[in-house]
Amino acid sequence: MPYFDAASAVPLHPVARQALLASLDEGWADPARLHREGRRARMLLDAAREAAAEAVGCRPDELTFTTSGTRAVHTGVAGALAGRRRAGRHLIVSTVEHSCVLHAAESHEADGGEVTRVEVDRGGRVDASAFAAALREDTALACLQSANHEVGTLQPVAEVAGACREAGVPLLVDAAQSLAWGPVEGPWSLLAASAHKWGGPAGVGLLAVRKGVRFSAPGPSDDRESGRAPGFEDVPAVVAAAASLRAVRAEAAAEAARLRELTERIRARVPQLVADVEVVGDPVRRLPGTVTFSCLYVDGEALLHELDRTGFSVSSGSSCTSSTLVPSHVLKAMGVLSEGNVRVSLPPGTTEADVDAFLDALPDAVSRVRAQLGAPAGGDEAVAVPPAGTGSGTSEQEAVLVVDTLGRRCPIPVIELAKVIGDVPVGGLVRVLSDDEAARLDVPAWCEMRGQEYLGESPWPEGGTAYLVRRER
Repeated sequence: MPYFDAASAVPLHPVARQALLASLDEGWADPARLHREGRRARMLLDAAREAAAEAVGCRPDELTFTTSGTRAVHTGVAGALAGRRRAGRHLIVSTVEHSCVLHAAESHEADGGEVTRVEVDRGGRVDASAFAAALREDTALACLQSANHEVGTLQPVAEVAGACREAGVPLLVDAAQSLAWGPVEGPWSLLAASAHKWGGPAGVGLLAVRKGVRFSAPGPSDDRESGRAPGFEDVPAVVAAAASLRAVRAEAAAEAARLRELTERIRARVPQLVADVEVVGDPVRRLPGTVTFSCLYVDGEALLHELDRTGFSVSSGSSCTSSTLVPSHVLKAMGVLSEGNVRVSLPPGTTEADVDAFLDALPDAVSRVRAQLGAPAGGDEAVAVPPAGTGSGTSEQEAVLVVDTLGRRCPIPVIELAKVIGDVPVGGLVRVLSDDEAARLDVPAWCEMRGQEYLGESPWPEGGTAYLVRRER
C-alpha cells in the first residue's frame, strides 16, 4: 500500500542495497590499517567520499561522514561556534528549522550565548533581507535549512549565503530534505544531510566544512574523519549512502517533474473534496514531492489512524499527535491552522493511481473523524437569523457567550465555537476558554476560514486563555 512519508525516511534504494551487500564482504576491515584488508576498506571509503563530495559540491577533504544527520548538525553548530568564539557568541536561526538545529540553539543559549530567531511568512519562507538584517559584528554562525521538512517550502539560501559572506559570517545549511534533488546553491560554509532521506541506509550523515572556516571539533579529539566524527567508520553503510545519492541525482530531474505534477493534483483536489481545508506552505517555491494541509474539526492522530487503516502512511504536525500536546513549531511560526494536519511526502516511484486512491479515501476518512468528535460537517455550522437592528457595531460591554473548553484538547475548542456561533447575532461576541496551546493558532485560523472576526486573546483568571471572536455573518 502507498507510503507517503518520504520526508521522514525513504525506502532503501535498489542501488544502496546492492552496494551495501557487496561492500559487506569487502569493507569490513579497519580503513586506518595498512594491511590488505584495511587498504581495501580505505579504497571503498575514499571512493564513497569522492562521490558524495561531488554530489554536495565540495572537496573530498571537506566532507565528514557522521552517524546521523542530527549528529552532523550538532557537530557543525558546536564546531563553528567554538571555532569563532573570538568573533562573538551570537547565533542566528530561522523559526522553522528542524528541531535538531533549534535544540542546538537552545543549548547555546543555556551556555550563555545569544540567539536571534528570524520569523517566516505564512508560506514558511524567511525574507532574505530580514535574515541579513539580523547579522551583527558578534555573529559567530547563521543556520538556514534549504527546504522545510514539514511543508516543503524552499528557503532563499543563495541570497542569505551571499549576505553572510559579505558580513564574514559562516552559514550552516541543513540540506537533509533537498540534497537528493540537487546541490545547494550559494556560498554556504557548512552543510549537513542524512542518507535515509534519499534512500541510503539509516545511520549515515554528512557534514561538509569548507576550507577556511574556523572550526573546533567538540569533544575529545580523534584521528578519524578529520577529528570531527570519532569512532570506527561504517564503511558498507557509507558506500551504500554515496552510491544511492549518485543514483537518485541521476534520476532527479525527471522524477521531480513527475512528482510535482502529482503534488499539484493533491493541492488542487483536496480543498475541492474536503470542506474547510487549508493547504499550507509556499505554493510555488517548494520541494517537488511534499504537500501539507490542515482540516478543521479534525483530531490529527485520529485522522492518521484512519488513513493508516485504509492503507496510506502519512505524517502530521498536529499537536494531537505529539506526546507534548504542543503544536508543530513550524505551523506555529507560520501562523496557520495546526489541527488535522497531514503531510503527504511522495517517495520516488509514486504513481498516479496511488495519488488517486489517496484522494478517493481522504474525504471519507475526514468525515468519519469529524463524526466521531461530533463536529459540524465542514462548513455546516448553524447560522441563526440575526434579530432586527443588530450589526457589527455591537459593544464588547454587551453580553458575551462563553464557551468553556478548559481541559479539552484540539480540535474541541473550534468545534464548540462552530456549534455556537449561530447562537449570537451578527456583531455578537463569543469568548472561547482554552488551555490548549494549539488554540492560539486554531481559533484565529478558524475565524479567517469561516469569515468571522478574531479580536485577540487575554489571560483567564481561572487559568488558560480567553479568545474573543465577533460574528461577522
